[in-house]
Amino acid sequence: MTCHEIEALRLGLMNSLGVDDDAARKHAREELGEEPAPHIAALADADTLADCARHLDTALVELEEEVAATQADDPSYDYLRGRLVAVRDAEASLDRLLNHGESLLEDLGESHHTLHEAFPVDE
Repeated sequence: MTCHEIEALRLGLMNSLGVDDDAARKHAREELGEEPAPHIAALADADTLADCARHLDTALVELEEEVAATQADDPSYDYLRGRLVAVRDAEASLDRLLNHGESLLEDLGESHHTLHEAFPVDE
């Protein structure tokens, strides 16, 4: 068993952040296999952080449904629950990244405004 959600998120983040690591990409693609589930493939191919968040949310819903449908005495049950915890943690980390990015944009806007207040531009 593998954690397709995490590997797909890694690929989506590499895309959106412009990370060019061929070895990591190859490893992640191998983990996902030739025909990953549609929501996993969409997450792996995400081009923006917003796309990553949207597709990760879908993947999380699918995983929650899988955990709910699995009997507690199934040998894979504990692993599935562990995956669920890891994917929820990844979701929280991605939310923090998005919030930090939005905060940076606001700070840059304020800096730009302050600069124009200190040094008005005559038009």
